[in-house]
This record gives sequence, C-alpha cells and structure tokens, in this order.
Amino acid sequence: MRNVKIGAALVAVAATVALTLTGCAGGGNNNIVSTNGSEPQNPLITTNTNETGGGLILDSIYAGLEYYDAKGAPVNDMAESITSSDNITWDIKIKSGWKFTNGEAVTADSYINAWQYGALLDNAQLNSYYFDIIEGFSYEKSQPLTGLSKVSDTEFKVKLSAAQSDFPLRLGYSGFYPLPKAFFDDPKAFGENPIGNGPYMLAEKGAWKHNVDINLVKNPDYQGGRKPLNGGLDIVFYATLEAAYADLQADNLDVMAGIPDSALKTYKQDLGDRAVQQGAAVFQSFTIPARLPHFSGEEGNLRRQAISMSINRPELIQAIFNGTRQPAKDFTSPVIAGWSADIPGSDVTTFNAAKAKELWAKADAIAPWSGSFQIAYNADGGHQGWVDAITNQIKNTLSIDASGAPYPTFGEFRTAITDKTIATAFRTGWQADYPALSNFLEPIYQTGAGANDGQYSNADVDALFVKGNSAKSLDEANKYFQQAQEILFKELPAVPMWYGITDGGYSTKVSNVAFGWNSVPILYNVLKK
Repeated sequence: MRNVKIGAALVAVAATVALTLTGCAGGGNNNIVSTNGSEPQNPLITTNTNETGGGLILDSIYAGLEYYDAKGAPVNDMAESITSSDNITWDIKIKSGWKFTNGEAVTADSYINAWQYGALLDNAQLNSYYFDIIEGFSYEKSQPLTGLSKVSDTEFKVKLSAAQSDFPLRLGYSGFYPLPKAFFDDPKAFGENPIGNGPYMLAEKGAWKHNVDINLVKNPDYQGGRKPLNGGLDIVFYATLEAAYADLQADNLDVMAGIPDSALKTYKQDLGDRAVQQGAAVFQSFTIPARLPHFSGEEGNLRRQAISMSINRPELIQAIFNGTRQPAKDFTSPVIAGWSADIPGSDVTTFNAAKAKELWAKADAIAPWSGSFQIAYNADGGHQGWVDAITNQIKNTLSIDASGAPYPTFGEFRTAITDKTIATAFRTGWQADYPALSNFLEPIYQTGAGANDGQYSNADVDALFVKGNSAKSLDEANKYFQQAQEILFKELPAVPMWYGITDGGYSTKVSNVAFGWNSVPILYNVLKK
C-alpha cells in the first residue's frame, strides 16, 4: 500500500474507529460506487503518504507519468515518453493540455517542484527515500536535487547518481505525482482538500470526513487511460471488516477489499460468482527492532531465528485464514518477476520445534531471557486472531510468556511505530508500490529508508542494493536482491509469515469488477447498475 502504502506500509485492511455507515454507503447518486478503505494516517500529500488508506485516495485523484495495469505492467499516463541511453540520464516528455482540477496547467515544473519538495530533508516527507537515486539527494543535509532540469513546459531531464535499471518502473508510484502551485502556498491546508489531475476529484471542499469517508466524483477533464465508467467513489472508513462485510451482503457496499476472518470459510458460498480470490503483491511479517532487550547482536539473531522456526505457518494459515494465504519463503511476493522460494537460509521459515529450542538455548547462553515477548497490532484491522495464534505457538514451543499487544486504532499504532516509541515487536507488511523485487526490499531494509520501521542497518545489504540498482538489466539486478535476502534470513529484521491473497467481493448492484496485481480493486472500471 504500499507501503506502507504500506505503504506504506504498512498493509491495513480496515480503518481507525469510525462511524459505520450501514445502509447509506454511496449516498444518493446511483452512479457512485462505494468501497471500503481506511482513514489516512496523514494529510493527503503525495510525498508524505506511504500507507494503503491514503494511497487508495491519491491514486484515484492524481495522474502521474505512468500507472500500472491489472497485471502490473506500466502504462504511460501523462508521459509521452521516458527514454535513456545509459540508465543514468533520463529524458521525460509529458503530454500537453493537461490541467489540475483548479484549472492550473500541469507542466514539467509541476513534477520538478513536487520532487524537489519531497526530497528536502527539512520537509520531513515519508517518501523522501524514493528520490535518493536522483543526483544531489543527501541524507546528511537538506539540499535540492541537482539532477532535475527543465527543458520546456513539456519536457524535463532526470540525472541519477548511478545507473538505475528499474527507474521507469518506479514512476507510477504516488510519491512521483505532480503538485499544483496551491500546494506550496499552504501544504497543511492542501492536504485536507487536495487538488489533483487524475480520474477523480473531491466532490467538494470538506469531502474528506475524518474517520467516516471521503467522497470523490469523476473529473471531466482527465485525459488518461483510466477514464471512469462510473460517476464517482465513496470510500468508507469502516470500524471493522465485519461491519463492511455486513453492508456488502446487504448490497449497501459495492466493492470490498478484504474479508473478515469470521467469513473466510463462507464468503464464497455467500457471494457466489461475486467472490474474489487471486494472488497479490502483498507480504505479511512482524518486525523485531534491534533496540529491544535481547534482540541485538548475535543473541538477537539467534532469538529471531528461534521465534521464526517456532511458528507452524501452514497450520496457522489453515486454522485462521481457511487456507487463503501462502506461507512466505522470502521477503517479496510470488507475483513479482524474479521471485524464488529457494534462497539459501529460507529454512528458518519452516516449523522446526527442536531446532528452535536449540537456538533459543544458545541465545540464553549469551544472556538469559527475561520478560515477555509481545507482537503489537491495530485492533481495528482484523489482526487479533493470527497474532494470538502466532504468540501461542511461540509460547508453547519456547516455553516463554508471549502475547499480542493491541492498539485501538491503526493511526495510534502507526504513530507509535514512526515515533519509535513502540516497545515490542509489531506486525508489518508490504503492498507493493511498483512491481519489482527491489520495492519489497530497499524501502524496508536499506539504512535510513522511509519504511525502515525496525531501524535495520547492514552495510553489506546496502551495497547489494546499490549493485542491483546499477545492473544493466532486471534479471541481473534480481540476482543481487536475492543475495541481499540471504543476509536478511540470517538476521531476520522482520519475520516472514505469508504472502497475501486478494480476497474480496462485490454487490449485485455493480459489474465489471476486477482486482489488480497489488490487491486493489480497479475502481474506475466498475459499472453501477
């Protein structure tokens, strides 16, 4: 979601505690499609949104250089062409005649200024990491990107600090969207009522009703390939997935992403051919920061490996998710090109009680264990069942006290993580921003990266990321990213759990419903009967 969109991310399928709009989702316009979402963590600013709730909205109201089709292939949106002879200097030409919904023309400056703002450390943008490949970026001091230069209103050049094999593939991510001049006048106010250039726009000022919903209508001036087949969207922030599913069954919610644990065994029977289940670029894990007692150095590596091998993933997936997940064998996703289930060291994801106890004893020889092992989660996201199941397995295998640590809302949970005040392990996940192995790895495990919530740092991993980014082809790049995962399996900054499977459904009032490679419904194609 990214990210953290998981986002940003990280992967949130339900919202902060909110008023459940049973019976009234979608409003009075019969051509408005309603769907479930989650209250964004921050104001709606492209360079500062890296979680799924805000990402769904931004992807609907903005058009970037590219977008991704249902299978994850990039498609030019505002871009006329993106070319390079050396993978370092890129020439980007944009289509003319496009406007933001306030009437301002979208030009090369709209991109250059947005990227410059996002890259400046003084602005503390969560997506600043995505600009570190552009010449002039610094993690040490706030300075402009020297690699951006305007050629004309419809053309600009981007010079990277090194060759980047997948640079064009990144440009469909929301952090690279353009911004109008109004944003720079008052970013805070803009974030409450953003002005975009995409297929939808806010229905009116104040259309974002916090913890309730956001109302979008079709943008008649959008010129790209995602022209809506409906009149707008009502993205509803339900308090629970159970409430959303009840509305879906009652035909009061049109499209639903995610199914509550309580309905996983029955939703296909409930919905018939309106049930959706397919592979998705989603990875679920839990992170154990090295700053926690007993989880630094060699002791910490041993304990992480022991904990990982204490978990019977297939058993848990069957019991909690009715088999609707796939046990993770790496840190990425099987739907991404270059994925492998045979990375050396991946055996730590296989249940082995005897080995787990042996590793835990070795850690105890370094420093005896004390305290309780907990995994934090947001209680409004449908995560209690699997967290309780995992901690019970750890407790039974290692004979230690282990439990879940719930936070009432996703917002409170994410704030504790980003503020580094959380004092336990915590659930994490990743919904891909763009379809590449690197997107599952660099944002989370590179030193100082924006979604590196566990503050993991390893110079060898960083160096392998650099080699992958400098490769002449994606195939060559993926070899380096797999080597980086070998190190990750030894240190386990996050414990891989499973790959997501998109499960969802839709009402009898809509048709032409499909979900994309990243588990997000393709809402602009939905027809309301």
